Amino acid sequence: MGTITEMNSLKVFAAIIFLSVFASCSRDYSKPGREYMPNMYRVASYKTYEPNPNFKDSLGARPVIEGTVPRGYFVYEAQNTPEAYEASLKRKEFPSRYREISEKDFEEGKRQYTIYCAVCHGEKGDGNGILVEKEKFAGVPSYASASRPGLTPVSIYHVITYGKGVMGSHAAQVLPDDRWKVVHYVLHLREELDKNN
Repeated sequence: MGTITEMNSLKVFAAIIFLSVFASCSRDYSKPGREYMPNMYRVASYKTYEPNPNFKDSLGARPVIEGTVPRGYFVYEAQNTPEAYEASLKRKEFPSRYREISEKDFEEGKRQYTIYCAVCHGEKGDGNGILVEKEKFAGVPSYASASRPGLTPVSIYHVITYGKGVMGSHAAQVLPDDRWKVVHYVLHLREELDKNN
């Protein structure tokens, strides 16, 4: 056992630690007490609609810079016109970002195709979907090269975005990134149809 002096020193040390911890904890959260690096915890920023004296117009919410595109968002600037569709038939390549997709993205394209496209275009892309079989629609083309020789990735994207003929736009159902996944799956179906014919 230690001496009385050592035990008293230990008690004094424990009391100092206890008081330090107790004194550093404030119950009034508007007064945090001592802080080390206070800028890390409370940033001196302005709220969105609070006046901001750093700008001439005093607005805290800054207008979006013209041409700004959210990260990961693809901008398809073609209009919904016959001329734009004809132009899409001349663009034979995928945009560089969408040339290659992962197996997971391919499966997502298949899933979305099954949900939104297969009812008319068929599971195999042969134009014999359930709505065609039930005679709700007629004349849905096959994706085979013999049926649609000029099909390009951009033209498929254009048709998903704006629709064509009796097919309406699917832009509200399929996000821009997912449309390219569906395009990859449609081209896969086209290859399968061409092999079998």
